[in-house]
Amino acid sequence: MKNDFTTKHLDVKAFARSAGDVTAEDTVGKYERLMEETQGLGAQKPLKWSARGEFRTDLAGAEQIWLHLTVDAVLPLTCQRCLAPTDVAVRLNQSYRFVESEAVAQAQDAEAEEDVLALSPAFSLTDLIEDEVLMALPPIPMHDLCPVAVKLELVDPGFEQASNAKRQPFAVLAQLKSGRPD
Repeated sequence: MKNDFTTKHLDVKAFARSAGDVTAEDTVGKYERLMEETQGLGAQKPLKWSARGEFRTDLAGAEQIWLHLTVDAVLPLTCQRCLAPTDVAVRLNQSYRFVESEAVAQAQDAEAEEDVLALSPAFSLTDLIEDEVLMALPPIPMHDLCPVAVKLELVDPGFEQASNAKRQPFAVLAQLKSGRPD
């Protein structure tokens, strides 16, 4: 009975109470926002994840609902230095504590080491996985060593010549007056 949970509408409390444990391997193509980030590449690449629920008792004797998530994926992104594809590894190991409301979650999240989330009857584990992977991506993906030489400057031989040419602002008016096109 440990795997009788749906990831789209997970009852986190029941999952934790039963010490639920789910492991799966999806493809990146299952996650719409990840596909946007990879510009449609790597749809068949694996995205492995596991989730484990747990009930804990705090020092005051109150029960706490926990969810532990691990994710392992490699996403094809565009290197911002050479503009060639680069594989970016994403490995997550994150724990979440669930509380009764969004207000309590906001109040406790800033001081807690773990992420604090509000219990929701429509909690989507799939959305959480996608959110966490997106937040783990580097803001500027780059190769450690680009496979092609990176051109760091652009030389336009006509640029210097054009900027050195003497500007004559009334030349256009003279052409209009004479009726000749340039």
